[in-house]
Amino acid sequence: MPAEPRREPIIMLPPVIVVLGGAMLLIEALSAFVLNEMQQVNLLIWLGFIPARLIAPDQFPGGLLPLLWTPLTYDFLHAGWEHVLGNVIWLVIFGTPVARRYGTVPTLVIFFVSSLVGAIAFAISEFNSVAYLVGASGGIAGLTGAAVRFIFQPVLMGTDPETGAPVPLGRHMATIREMLRSPAARTFSIIWVVINCLVPLAPLLIGESADIAWQAHLGGFFTGLFLVPFFEHPHVEEAPPPTA
Repeated sequence: MPAEPRREPIIMLPPVIVVLGGAMLLIEALSAFVLNEMQQVNLLIWLGFIPARLIAPDQFPGGLLPLLWTPLTYDFLHAGWEHVLGNVIWLVIFGTPVARRYGTVPTLVIFFVSSLVGAIAFAISEFNSVAYLVGASGGIAGLTGAAVRFIFQPVLMGTDPETGAPVPLGRHMATIREMLRSPAARTFSIIWVVINCLVPLAPLLIGESADIAWQAHLGGFFTGLFLVPFFEHPHVEEAPPPTA
């Protein structure tokens, strides 16, 4: 009896990326099509990150208590479809290689720790304002920083011990020095940092402020950049790193 042809999965993305992106899209759909205006405000108050709670907790429902979860739950709220779709696309592009290399748990750790650091960075710079933080940019920036450590590196090759055939081992995890020596990784990182550093100067450059949480972007990016080596698998480094 002939074997049945192998069925390829409909969705080729890692499950953790599908779940994260799906949750963002689902919550945005609920906010846009199900919740009324007052419910949308309550969603923001209880799940969005509001640094002003630290200095005036009595002015917000729940006081300080929501600070236990809002530095993470703000990831799943967005300021409209353009915002959430942009973040989901970025998540797919840079989260997928991280998830395929390290798996579900490390991907979630990088994502949420980067989100937390991004929220802290936002709070430090917006401490005396009533600004609030929504969007998954901090966590996605962390996955971006993690991916930059290896996606621009050459694929390492090994040899199958039985057949002698060449076998791809994966991409080398670059040190910071090696990353900065790579033209692609260096250029990408510099552009990322410079663009986000220019956001606070938007009123001078374009005449109006840009509602972009550049603090969360930078905090998340550098968190992922330095956190990802802790999840590196020893077998990926079975071949020596490429020389410049």
